[in-house]
Amino acid sequence: MRADHPLKAVTLAHVRYQRGDQLGHFLAWVSLVPVFISLGGFASHFYFRRELQGMFFGLGLLISHFINELIKKSVQQARPEACALLEMCDSHVTTKWAALFLPWSSAVLTMYSRVYLGYHTVAQVFAGAALGTFLVGVWFWLVNSKLFCYFPLIEESALGRFFYVKDTSHISDVLKFEYDNARAAREGMAARKVMASKNS
Repeated sequence: MRADHPLKAVTLAHVRYQRGDQLGHFLAWVSLVPVFISLGGFASHFYFRRELQGMFFGLGLLISHFINELIKKSVQQARPEACALLEMCDSHVTTKWAALFLPWSSAVLTMYSRVYLGYHTVAQVFAGAALGTFLVGVWFWLVNSKLFCYFPLIEESALGRFFYVKDTSHISDVLKFEYDNARAAREGMAARKVMASKNS
């Protein structure tokens, strides 16, 4: 990033890029993909699906973020010199979450955007990716080998019933299961209406 180029910001999160740089503009939006998925993705997933696997996935992200903040404060590695021009960056490391949500191509593109825009060095991006991959593996193992047995208890708890929390991980084909049940419910309603009309 050159100091003689004025900077322009993506106003949603104040991610800056050089004015007139179309690739930089695109990568500025790409760098926000983890934000969009973290906020919008999990909020909509909880509202529409109420799946325990998704909820624990979100919990894992929060724990990963907490660990990330601890590492930022303890390591305090300086960001690239160009980052000072951006005016909106602290001098620490960050974990890349895109690889948890999107295909690897999106993850790599997000990592590249952070280097291209001057917010991180290559070493910092790879350190964040390595840390994120490690934390994902540990959390996946913990949820699916240690916490999984508590899912029925959560599902049957008062809060679980109130919020319609469910676990469908034991169903091999959730899409077909929901499709069959929706059809069966509709056919049942139609049969009851026919019987009610005959009795009236």
